[in-house]
Amino acid sequence: MPEVPEVEALREFLDGHLVGREIARVRPLAVNVLKTYDPPLSALAGTTVTAVARHGKYLDIVAGEAGLHLAVHLARAGWLRWKDSFPAAPPRPGKGPLALRTVLAEGDGFDLTEAGSTKRLAVHLVRDPADVPGIARLGPDPMDGSFDRAAFARLLAGERRQIKGALRDQSLIAGIGNAYSDEILHAAKMSPFKPVRNLSEDEITALYEAMGATLGSAVERSRGVAAGRLKAEKKSGLRVHGRTGEACPVCGDTIREVSFSDSSLQYCPTCQTGGKPLADRRMSRLLK
Repeated sequence: MPEVPEVEALREFLDGHLVGREIARVRPLAVNVLKTYDPPLSALAGTTVTAVARHGKYLDIVAGEAGLHLAVHLARAGWLRWKDSFPAAPPRPGKGPLALRTVLAEGDGFDLTEAGSTKRLAVHLVRDPADVPGIARLGPDPMDGSFDRAAFARLLAGERRQIKGALRDQSLIAGIGNAYSDEILHAAKMSPFKPVRNLSEDEITALYEAMGATLGSAVERSRGVAAGRLKAEKKSGLRVHGRTGEACPVCGDTIREVSFSDSSLQYCPTCQTGGKPLADRRMSRLLK
């Protein structure tokens, strides 16, 4: 799933390709991709894009004097593909991975695509981004300059969850998902299952600094990378996530995995858990 670094890179890419340009049409091509009906997508035709913003993992394309917001959440398998031109014949809705097409007056634009059978990519056209429920509930953005160590500590106060789950909660901190939470915890040398309430002041500092360094480095790596190459760039920069069985780049230990029903996490035992492998809960159930 695209997280803060990739969505920020897409925002910068679209800012350079869309702002100041006229939208000719926006057409949904997948069932249920459009989550709103008022205003209609046809309201975007003839409007000029004035800004491209980001709210956590949401892209926000702002257009027209009235300030319409086309908010996009790419979900787990969605992506944005820039097109210099489109075929003359429009695509048939419901066929293939195409979810939505946006065509500019000059004939170029972008497609939103979603692979797989589970379709969760979501598009909202609203007058205020706060009208999108997923945006309204977002916590602070970790890349915001005002998000300092004290603000982070206040968020964690009273938390009773494990740190992995807390980092992924969009209503607590916006934009961090499965991959970068693994990376942040590895950089902080912390078990994903450590309860937040057990964190010392030094550990809160280490976690805050690891979060800033991990996300900041990923944003810099992604900056200027073409939209079509961002997924590969993300994978190349990950040290533990998605690297089960490989050697940890810090200590050389074997990277381990804990599997859940619909996801998994990766970690280094030596760096994060005192050398002790965590129980793989899915395998534990199978062995009972």
